Amino acid sequence: MTVAELSRGVAVLTRTPATLDALLRDLDAALLHANEGPDTFSPFDVTGHLIDGEETDWMVRARIILAPGGDRTFAPYDRFRHRQRNAGKPIAELLDEFARLRAQNVAELESLDLGEQELARTAMHPALGTVTLGQLLASWVVHDLGHLAQVSRVLAKQYRDAVGPWRAYLPVVDDRPKPAS
Repeated sequence: MTVAELSRGVAVLTRTPATLDALLRDLDAALLHANEGPDTFSPFDVTGHLIDGEETDWMVRARIILAPGGDRTFAPYDRFRHRQRNAGKPIAELLDEFARLRAQNVAELESLDLGEQELARTAMHPALGTVTLGQLLASWVVHDLGHLAQVSRVLAKQYRDAVGPWRAYLPVVDDRPKPAS
């Protein structure tokens, strides 16, 4: 990721909370908790997972990469931590929390005034090996977009049978899920 790409990425990151809010606030529980099978995320799960990333992943790892000296090894990430943490919470509370945390993290990211040298700094990911700050930040953007697509796909699939013969023109209702991440 270059500095120019980072600027465009921040524009995406700032829009994710409002996009998710528009899709999910005040939706029926059946839609919020629908998923694509075992070990897949519902829209409710996606919201909790994104909150978890704000608390324990993206900026935490960026700080590790940017820290002077010391160990630059990431702790493993628990992709399912959010399930116990958010059980029973209303979606409105989660959406508000996500928006607040994302605004804080984007403000911190922008305050770093990152240049090409910082984006090239590295750390050790427990599964991927050496990664750069630029790769981490690009992954944050793509992660958001992937989960927004997932939420849309899960919601669309709830109408798979109701669309009748139009199903032939609506491939989203038959798309296969990728493993949760």
